Amino acid sequence: MSTPKPFKILGLQQIAIGGPDKQRLKSLWVDIFGLSVKSTFVSARENVDEDICALGDGPTAIEVDLMQPLDIDKKPAVHATPLNHVGLWVDNLPLAVEWMTANGVRFAPGGIRKGAAGFDICFIHPKASDEFPIGGEGVLIELVQAPAEVIAALG
Repeated sequence: MSTPKPFKILGLQQIAIGGPDKQRLKSLWVDIFGLSVKSTFVSARENVDEDICALGDGPTAIEVDLMQPLDIDKKPAVHATPLNHVGLWVDNLPLAVEWMTANGVRFAPGGIRKGAAGFDICFIHPKASDEFPIGGEGVLIELVQAPAEVIAALG
C-alpha cells in the first residue's frame, strides 16, 4: 500500500439478509432467536422494505437487517443473494474511502450517503475492475461511519 492507513475498521456493524418475504425471516430472527425490531426502512429507489433488528445492546450491538424487495421483478434484487451484505464500522469513513480508492478498491455507485440506520455509509463493490483491481470478491461490503460511542467502545 502506498501510505499507512489513516483509519481503523472497528468491528461488525451489520449483516443484511434478504428473502422474498421478510415475515418468514422474522419467524427465525425475531420469534426464535429473540432479536428486537428497532425500526423499518422502505425505499422505492433501493427496492427494499426492511426491518432493522438488534442483536445485543449498546454501542456494540449488531444490526441484522431483514429485507424483502418491494417489487420482486425489479433491481436491486435484495432477495437474490440471501446474505445481501456485511457492514463494518470504520472510525473515519471519508479518509477510509479516499485511501482505499487510491489503493485500488472499487466502490459501488452512490458515494458516501446517509444509510437506513442514519449513519453515513458507502459500499465496496462485490467485483473488481480493470481500473480498480480490489473488490469484495462476490460480497457487497458496507462501510459505516461509527459514532463516538462505538469508537470509544471498540476503538
